[in-house]
Amino acid sequence: MTPRFDLSHAFPNGVTRRNVLAFGAALSGTALLAACAGPSVGGDVGAVSSTPLQDWTNIKPASSITWWTNHPGNSMATEQAMIDGFQKANPGIVVNMVTAGANYDEIAQKFQAASGTDSVPDLVGASDVWWFRYMINQQIIPLDDLAAHLNANTDDFNTTLYDDYKYNDSHWAMPYARSTPLFYYNRSLWTAAGLPDRAPETWDEFDEWAPKLSAVMNGAAPLGIGKGTSWAAWWFCNIMWGKGGAYSDQWTTKLDMPETIEAGEYLRAMINENKSAAVSATDSAADFGAGLSACTVASTGALTGILKSATFDVGTGFLPAGPKGAFTPTGGTGMAIASGKSPEQQLAAGMFLKYLTDADQTATFSAATGYMPVRTSAMDGATMSAIYTQKPQFRTAVDQLKNARSQDWARAFVPSGDKYLTTALEQIMLQNSAAADAFPKAAADITTSYDQNVKAYL
Repeated sequence: MTPRFDLSHAFPNGVTRRNVLAFGAALSGTALLAACAGPSVGGDVGAVSSTPLQDWTNIKPASSITWWTNHPGNSMATEQAMIDGFQKANPGIVVNMVTAGANYDEIAQKFQAASGTDSVPDLVGASDVWWFRYMINQQIIPLDDLAAHLNANTDDFNTTLYDDYKYNDSHWAMPYARSTPLFYYNRSLWTAAGLPDRAPETWDEFDEWAPKLSAVMNGAAPLGIGKGTSWAAWWFCNIMWGKGGAYSDQWTTKLDMPETIEAGEYLRAMINENKSAAVSATDSAADFGAGLSACTVASTGALTGILKSATFDVGTGFLPAGPKGAFTPTGGTGMAIASGKSPEQQLAAGMFLKYLTDADQTATFSAATGYMPVRTSAMDGATMSAIYTQKPQFRTAVDQLKNARSQDWARAFVPSGDKYLTTALEQIMLQNSAAADAFPKAAADITTSYDQNVKAYL
């Protein structure tokens, strides 16, 4: 029977501060190891207790704020340049940039630990799976009124990327370093194999091309793919959704669906039978850039690094489609403003966040890293148009947004959900386990995590 962990009636008497904090405590008690994009959250999960709106009219910005970042895409120098530009335009505000972790999870865990102390930053990275926990723990503020006060023109944000942070008609972060997985390929090997200069349109087409690529690679598997938490269960969404499968439908696990099992079996066969794919030991993007594979699935945030390291012409394309269509999960991080700071600090942080995500800065950041520009006006502005001309690979991620889909709740919202899914996928990939044998344990673990870490606190 399909396990169900239903939250649609979790708060039958309405949400109080007590049960919101209990739910937040449940979530913060276990690491939520998930990469990138979280699902759009419907109203049946409950509503956070309302916070009185701040009147920003007579607030003066603080003279100094702290920003926690992990420098996505090796962007420390770019971020410092953006700080310098902001401080030149706003000489009364100093922005202190802090390297608060090597990745999104480390920043989130540090932010959780700092809650209620003087160490809380004013502005913090909020990945698409962490912002919800920040919100339900009442650690961040809704940004809509502040954005309106600052004339931040949020209508110019790409709707998909901005609404990843929407809950109960409020936005709790602004998009910053946003990404999707891309299909990268070695154009030289493509030519040697007699293939057209494009990514395969479907996985069936890739299966037809794989033997030709192996032939020019001395029998090596052409596709390099990555393993590990915060990664494998992200890119697998493309194969799974393309088959019509899912990790869950809202709070109901779907790992026993025939379509989900079929997707897992397709992955198993690619690696263990057809030898068309191989699992990279550490970093599939680095392996591809080093010429160890003919193609890979990697984040747009890896684009600049791949282009710098590769000694061959790099092609990019959409992720291949399955029988049910072409899908890609969005990913990356936004930026949120801490609730435990004074209005003066929040206003100054809002001013910097407006600058950090404006059309010029998002184009600059995209050009330096490969992350997508988050504003519609920037996507086809002068800076990005010049980049597209010089490096057309940058355009792929922007165009692929039409295939974007929010992630399944079992992975994004259940504590350790991504870890359990990754364990199952690694058994399929590395141990040649049948999907029908690997997925039930993940489903059971996800349901147990919900029962122990969420349901018990409601």
